[in-house]
This record gives sequence, C-alpha cells and structure tokens, in this order.
Amino acid sequence: MSPQYDVTDAPVTLERREGPYGEVVLRRRPASVGRSGPGGGAGGPAGDVYEIIANGCFLMDTSDGRSERLLIDAALAALPPERPAPALLIGGLGVGFSLARAAAERRWGRIAVVEREAAVIDWHRAGPLAAVSAEALADPRTEILHTDLVAYVRDAPHIYDALCLDIDNGPDWTVTEDNGGLYSPAGLAACRARLNPGGVLAVWSAQPSPAFDEALRNAGFTGVRTEEIAVARGVPDVVHLAVQGA
Repeated sequence: MSPQYDVTDAPVTLERREGPYGEVVLRRRPASVGRSGPGGGAGGPAGDVYEIIANGCFLMDTSDGRSERLLIDAALAALPPERPAPALLIGGLGVGFSLARAAAERRWGRIAVVEREAAVIDWHRAGPLAAVSAEALADPRTEILHTDLVAYVRDAPHIYDALCLDIDNGPDWTVTEDNGGLYSPAGLAACRARLNPGGVLAVWSAQPSPAFDEALRNAGFTGVRTEEIAVARGVPDVVHLAVQGA
C-alpha cells in the first residue's frame, strides 16, 4: 500500500527573497516529515523544522546539527590547549548551530560570522531561527559580518586561530559557481594567510572528498584529516581538518 500523506505535512514557504546571489527561501515543515537526522535538532514551536533553500538547492535544516557542532568542536580540539582566547571565523551563518556551539564554549575569544545573504541574517535577528541563535547573537564576543566569504578571506584585516567554513554542500558541490574559488589553490592560500601559525582550517562537506584532502596538502597545510558523522541515509557528513603549520 502506498503511504498516505496529509497535505498539512507539506513544507510551507515562510519567505522567498531574491538577492545578488539568486533566490533564498525559508521553509517550515513538521519534524516527522522529509529530511530528518537522528536527534540533536532545535526545531521551532511544536517540533517544527526550518529549512534553507538557495537557488532550488537544499542547504540545511534544524532537524539535526551534530555535524555543524562537530565543525566547531573539532577545530577547537585541534588547537594548542594553551592558546588563550582563540579567535574564530565561521563562514556561513546557516541555521545557527555552529554559532550557537561556539558561543556556548567560553574558551573562544572573538567569534566572527560571515554571511552574504541578508535574508538569513534577518531570519536570525527577527525571525524563527532566533530560537537557535538569539543567545549567541547577544554574546559580546559575536560579530555578524554581512559580506561574501571568498572576498573576506582574501582581503580581511584580521587574522584568526580557526576558520570553520560551511557555505556549500562541500568542496565538490558549491551553491554558486564563484564559491569554487574558495577551494582552489588561490583560495586555500588565502585561508592559510588568514590563520595564525598553528591555526586550524575546518571545512564541512556532505560527503568525503579525497581530492580536497590532497588539495589541502598541496596548499601547504599539515595534519590533514577528516572526521565523519553518520547520517540516517547515504554517505556520512564530513569535516575536513588541516593545520597552518608555518
């Protein structure tokens, strides 16, 4: 027998906005429907789950959050424990799990978040995603930078101890074509230049990428490795880790 679905289970579009990088959409759905990871979520009222869609491509939702939290935890664990108040750059605000995790850890110093979509920032500051991020946004260490990550990494005046990047579905599956520059030799060189010696680059991916691991080594990073998070279906999510050894 074919499964029966109530029409009320269909995702509801809360806002659709056109920006300089295309269309970005916020949707809400019941927690029991569609993409849902095992535990760790932070949905909205009555267990609702919020999804961000960019140019028709599913990016992330609030059903889980373990891999976004791992992005932050793994970077901190890879830093020398004696380093005081390390400065953190998060690339991509997304649904806010990475920022919330960082703000919950008192060891971090400055926490800068680069987000190029004004809509995403608005959904956190005055929308339903505030359920995830409101406390972190109120933290005096937190700064939201409304700009493009690729350009910021190249031209930023600040140096960081950790770069935690989550703006695509991975180095091999970018949301927009120009994001590919971040994973190119020039982009990885810019990431190295943005890190203090011993600093950590952590990159989220929806699947492992041996080619990206090799690109990190070729760019001069050391200690290249991956950490995996199992998902309900398909290949595991991955965090690629590398150290600025110079």
